[in-house]
Amino acid sequence: HNLVTRDFAGAIYPVNRSADVVQMAHSYRTLSDIPGPVDLAVIVLPHDQVLAVVDECARKQVKALVVIGAGFAETGEAGAALQQEITERARRAGMRLVGPNCLGLLSTEPGRELNATFAPTWPPAGNVAVSSQSGAVGLAILDYARSLGIGISQFVSFGNRADVSSNDLLERWEVDPRTRVILLYLESFGNPRRFMEIARRV
Repeated sequence: HNLVTRDFAGAIYPVNRSADVVQMAHSYRTLSDIPGPVDLAVIVLPHDQVLAVVDECARKQVKALVVIGAGFAETGEAGAALQQEITERARRAGMRLVGPNCLGLLSTEPGRELNATFAPTWPPAGNVAVSSQSGAVGLAILDYARSLGIGISQFVSFGNRADVSSNDLLERWEVDPRTRVILLYLESFGNPRRFMEIARRV
């Protein structure tokens, strides 16, 4: 819904095993049925179905994944093992992974708007890049940004941070001409020493 209502300029391919139409767009039964290339796959499925879809994305040569659903490392050892397997398979296929257990990501770049989140609000465009490890805090930030008129360049909720991390985002936003301010909400550090090196420089 958010992808369609924000008038994303690229092609949108809903995939659903039981529906022919999703949000007024033709739906495909499987990823392999999609006729064109896929840059980003947003996976919204129960955790026990995600691994098979990651393998399908690899065969389709998808470039990046956003895994919205929960049921991974935050739930215990079995979930952590599943998350690790998903991450390793994505990396072997050359795919970057945002999440799992995340809110998604968005960009307000004029003419290239992308809202791959389930957030109910859309912030104004601006020069503040935001990353939140917590989906709830991310929702609150987007809501406050809209109400206060604070412009957002990009927003990423990385959840369990299986692959894409705050360090990756800092280095990306360092060279982004639309970003002048970076806001991070972190609950833990994967590589604290590397984070300090990057943060001091940025």
